[in-house]
Amino acid sequence: MEFELQEDHRIIRDMARDFAANELAPRATRHDREERIDPDLFGMMGELGLFGLSVPEQYGGFDAGSLGLALVLEELNHACASSGVTISVHASLVCTPIVKFGSEEQKAQWLPKLATGEVIGAYSLTEAGAGSDAAALGSTAERDGDEWVLNGTKLFVTTGEQAGLVIGYFRTDPEAPKARGISAFLIDAKTPGYKVGKKEKKTGLRGSSTTELVFENCRVPADSLLGELDRGFPIAMDTLDGGRIGIAAQSLGIGRACLEASLSYAREREQFGKPIGRFQAVQWKLADMATRLDAARLLTHRAAWLRDQGEPCGMQAAQAKLAASTTANFCADECLQIHGGAGYTDDFHVERLFRDARITEIYEGATDIQRLVIARQLLK
Repeated sequence: MEFELQEDHRIIRDMARDFAANELAPRATRHDREERIDPDLFGMMGELGLFGLSVPEQYGGFDAGSLGLALVLEELNHACASSGVTISVHASLVCTPIVKFGSEEQKAQWLPKLATGEVIGAYSLTEAGAGSDAAALGSTAERDGDEWVLNGTKLFVTTGEQAGLVIGYFRTDPEAPKARGISAFLIDAKTPGYKVGKKEKKTGLRGSSTTELVFENCRVPADSLLGELDRGFPIAMDTLDGGRIGIAAQSLGIGRACLEASLSYAREREQFGKPIGRFQAVQWKLADMATRLDAARLLTHRAAWLRDQGEPCGMQAAQAKLAASTTANFCADECLQIHGGAGYTDDFHVERLFRDARITEIYEGATDIQRLVIARQLLK
């Protein structure tokens, strides 16, 4: 058993850390206030290879693996969670399933564009009646000659405004049991009948666009089907294992930013004639934050390593996301408490961290669902 990162992982982590500190951190507050990511950043991230982290080298990507991606995502989210989630969704929820389940023609068509950021990917599963019960989706795909006709409305699509390619899930067999009869499709955003709907006003991650996607008789070619017909739900679940590792890494970045802000403030802020870091009550908060972050990081790296080995990691990914997301929110709450009234204002960025952290316990599988996944594995 080794706890030391390999040299290639250290290199990619340090590259992401430098980029995050120099380019993302100075823009993070503006992203939050303007509710958009600086468009120049997309080009920078493309040049640096961040969009190609899950794409094999033969298609122009970086092929960093799940562990490499997790290391990068912690660094990006440490600086700006809105930018971090953009890369997370693009890499783990779009590029990875194409690599794993796509045909050679689909890979050749999309992966080179995804690797450079020429095309940004989005993942579309959630509907009004299908959240935690993802298999209850009602959007439909009907075969008509050499085309599929897509109809329905999807909700909470990350990067919906910028997406050039969407992986969408639709019911292709209405008579089949819920988890069966669902298929995955690669949908070009230029396709007639595809429309970006309402943009959500969110508590956190305000720089990242979250939208509806509306499909009205949207016709896509027959070869847009990803994987096997009526076998899209297993693709969605496998994809979410990787996505949960990504959100665990995001949680680590946010939580670490909270700890670092708390340490800085505890050294500088004085009350009763001495820095508040000298008081045991504050010291205990810092100790708990650091310990929980280290534990969550180990769980996240274990899940990523297992996925890189091709081993089953559903339970381990759920454990990582459960531990990391609850830790991020714990750290954000303690960070705000340490900062007191000042932390409740936008003079300090801790209020943004507090808002950004909250979603990590909700999306890509709520905390309650992670506990169900873990318990079911234990009870098998």
